[in-house]
Amino acid sequence: MTDTNRPVLQPGPEHPIHISDQEIDVVVSARGELLASEAQAIELKEHVYAPVLYVDRQAIEPRLLERSEHTSWCPYKGEANYFHLTLESGERLENAVWTYETPFEAVAPIRNRLGFYPDRVEVTPR
Repeated sequence: MTDTNRPVLQPGPEHPIHISDQEIDVVVSARGELLASEAQAIELKEHVYAPVLYVDRQAIEPRLLERSEHTSWCPYKGEANYFHLTLESGERLENAVWTYETPFEAVAPIRNRLGFYPDRVEVTPR
């Protein structure tokens, strides 16, 4: 359900969004720890922002993810929910992971995939 006070916008020529049709094989790691050696991701390119590789949620061990109360709003994608990521070393990376569980139709392929802040988690094509 969307809050009527939050803007909802459609991608277009002024704010293009492109999502790759094919999945990309990626490796996911953080602070030198391997999180997923074989994962599938799709690339989302949005306007002037750096491309984001959205990783298949099943690739990351659920015990490493703890749902956060933090959320954010994108007028083109909808509400993002966040997770803290706890590494095997015990280090906890606060709100390092986000997901769109109910994205807008224009970006439906990213539903339930995971995005990672690149300063904390590396998602590298294989």
